[in-house]
Amino acid sequence: MGLMAPDSPHSPVAKTDDGVTVAIRVSPRARSSRIDGTVADADGRRAVKIAVTSVPEGGKANAAVIALLAKAWHVPKSSITIEAGAAARRKILRIKGDAGALKQRIEASMTGSDNG
Repeated sequence: MGLMAPDSPHSPVAKTDDGVTVAIRVSPRARSSRIDGTVADADGRRAVKIAVTSVPEGGKANAAVIALLAKAWHVPKSSITIEAGAAARRKILRIKGDAGALKQRIEASMTGSDNG
């Protein structure tokens, strides 16, 4: 099957049978690794904006994204996989676990991040 649409157009998080999928937009080579809230793509879909200090070579930025999000969202790194967009800035991540708890935790990190 295809990727599931987010539960609402204002959320990049969609519940699945075994967890959630999350649309993200990655900025490699940043000054610091952080979650920068959400951003709207040209098509109007929302994505969690992620900045990492790693370079996008040899999977280093992807590994940094997974490590950052695992820590921020309190999930094991092994529960996060890249569903689509491994070589692109825009990615879809699949996170296995309790869908309701994950969605709540992820959405709280988007609004509770310090953007200043």
